[in-house]
Amino acid sequence: MQLLKYIQSQGIGSRKTCQWLIENDCIEINGTLANQPKSMINPDDVTSLSIDGKPLIVIPQPYFYILLNKPENYETSHKPRDYPSVFSLFPEHMRQVGMQAVGRLDADTTGVLLITNDGKFNHNMTSPKHKVTKLYQVTLKHPADQTLCDTLKAGVLLHDENEIIVAADAELSSPTTLLLSITEGKYHQVKRMVAAAGNRVERLHRLRFGRWETGNLAPGEWQFINPD
Repeated sequence: MQLLKYIQSQGIGSRKTCQWLIENDCIEINGTLANQPKSMINPDDVTSLSIDGKPLIVIPQPYFYILLNKPENYETSHKPRDYPSVFSLFPEHMRQVGMQAVGRLDADTTGVLLITNDGKFNHNMTSPKHKVTKLYQVTLKHPADQTLCDTLKAGVLLHDENEIIVAADAELSSPTTLLLSITEGKYHQVKRMVAAAGNRVERLHRLRFGRWETGNLAPGEWQFINPD
């Protein structure tokens, strides 16, 4: 890949801006000055990138995959209405490279959120036919017993839906804490399922999406992941 194209791929600016930065000795790659716009580089070999001595996070090419531990009161939207966008948790240059959330979490929902620029990966993770499991920790308003789990696993009819929605799994870790697994991604699905089963969600945290968990990531922290 030409150096100029690579620098553009990092969300730094327009072609004209990137060329100016390169030709004016502003770019260093792996600690070495990079000032020839048409020189060829291998993106996989880039371990560090800086502009005017300021380090930037290197964005993998051609696709990137991110695991974010979404904090409360952030919207999964590029155009938020009531709360900051989850994308505001990332550096400015990363927000310029086509970041898209894999599905969405409500503003008050926390936990695993995947972000990518790979449309195929996004589709495969969210399409109901692929049955990718999402595990949620649900704090219930009212104490529950096994009846709630049995109801969810047998299936419930959501308001404005024509088909029974069945939980992949449901178990209680305490009378007010439900571990619920689903493979669909309908609007407010967990909250609506719990309501249809006769209870109410007080707090909602996604523990796992596919094989990814937040691990040691604190709320608001993120890391690149390997999708393979």
